[in-house]
Amino acid sequence: MATKEDVAAALAAVGYDPGTVRFGVDAYRLVYETVDPGGRPITASGLLVLPRGGEHELRTVSFTHGTTSYRSDAPSSMVKAGFASSPALTYASAGFATVAPDYLGLGAGPGLHPWMDVPSETTASLDMLRAARSFVSTTGRALGHDVLVTGFSQGASAAMGLARALQAGDDRWFRLRAVAPVSGAYDFEHAELPALLAGSLDAKSSVLYSAYLLVAWNRLHQLYDAPDEVFRPPYADTIEALFDGSHTGPQLFAGTPDTLDALLTPHGFDMLRHPTGRLAEALRVADSTCDWTPRVPVRLYVADTDEQAASTNTDHCEATLRSHGVNPAVVDLGTPDFAGSTHLGTNVAATAAIVRWFSHPH
Repeated sequence: MATKEDVAAALAAVGYDPGTVRFGVDAYRLVYETVDPGGRPITASGLLVLPRGGEHELRTVSFTHGTTSYRSDAPSSMVKAGFASSPALTYASAGFATVAPDYLGLGAGPGLHPWMDVPSETTASLDMLRAARSFVSTTGRALGHDVLVTGFSQGASAAMGLARALQAGDDRWFRLRAVAPVSGAYDFEHAELPALLAGSLDAKSSVLYSAYLLVAWNRLHQLYDAPDEVFRPPYADTIEALFDGSHTGPQLFAGTPDTLDALLTPHGFDMLRHPTGRLAEALRVADSTCDWTPRVPVRLYVADTDEQAASTNTDHCEATLRSHGVNPAVVDLGTPDFAGSTHLGTNVAATAAIVRWFSHPH
């Protein structure tokens, strides 16, 4: 629980814009039922933040967070202002009910996190909305029909997946009102992987994303039989354990090399350069999140100088939406900085812009 002044001070302390704070907030961790990638029942967690004032029936913002592999870096584990939770605090303090799912295997959810698995991100996000609606009804307030969908980095494609499901009527109560993803990797096969392999993105980030993709997707899709097929020694013996949800960011940095050449075998490089079979099919699913026809306003937020998510991802998403007759607004965020990263900076800059956009009729 936090007063309006507390929220403003907390956001400012971590570098977020407190200019839209209108209310104090109450924050809750929800643990709810959803399904795993195989359709089996499982629990997941997420952060729900409610404004202490405003309307009885609240409009809802869904914010899907960026990449983390350490379960305690998920939004519901960081109720106080932090990088993953500050967007939710920003939207809630502006008057929205805000849900921030942790995804599977993060926060209080059991098991391993299926990174960049859009189908399970979508079901976890949709079931989080349902859990929030049920919980909010016990507080004497209600969630209205409208959902404004946003997300950052990994959460950008997750946001597009949720928006597509809401428009398709996958839930009988909630309806999509607007969508505003930030700095997404919407086209891993034709934008992100080529930029990463060409060395045009940050080298350490490229190592971590490549390792996460291969490890997490091997668990889902059986891409290799043994780690040493794709990872060089000594990392072949240790890399999978690093992505078990219990290792912190600094541990990941320390346990991985600084270059792809030191991480990947020739076969590992070849898999990423020329995806075939199960990897190619999984990429088609992951890269389909812009391949639909939104009937609501769409804004794509991007920075051309992003060192982690190649801006060509957004170019490809825009082109795909235009092929469906949709004209999204593309918002150039310039070169925002957060902890020395333009990529992380886009989350901070876009949050300030999106909350103002969501706060006015479309």
